[in-house]
Amino acid sequence: MSDDQSVERLSVVEAAEALGVTRDAIHKRIRRGSIEHEQGDDGRFYVYVDTSTTGTEKSTDMSVDDRTDILIAELQDRVRSLEEANRENRRIIAALTQRIPAIEAPLEPPSETPGSPESVTDEQQGRGPIPEDTSSRQEATERSWWQRWFGG
Repeated sequence: MSDDQSVERLSVVEAAEALGVTRDAIHKRIRRGSIEHEQGDDGRFYVYVDTSTTGTEKSTDMSVDDRTDILIAELQDRVRSLEEANRENRRIIAALTQRIPAIEAPLEPPSETPGSPESVTDEQQGRGPIPEDTSSRQEATERSWWQRWFGG
């Protein structure tokens, strides 16, 4: 500890506010041993901060480790909030999909009828109408009356 009058013993929260960083950043500095600290009788950590360099002067003189700690803490907060939003979205999707009735497949394929869309599209595409089966009509006119009468 320094005997200088500008060094103050602050709680972690107070030190974070004085240095302009998060509480997590202060705790990481304590673990690394990069900030002077002690543990009080109550089990809480107290940090010794040089108050003469806090504020604007301290923020311009911030080390790379300090900025990294701040960025890491901010990104961790952002990840937590995105994970919470993701859980909420999954919950909403699950609730909505339970409300959708199952779609049943048709039992039989649709039968083609004369004038169905397929024949219409053939005509529209310039292929002309589908020719009818005229062989049975020709057969009926070529048979004699007695073949038609007696089924021969």
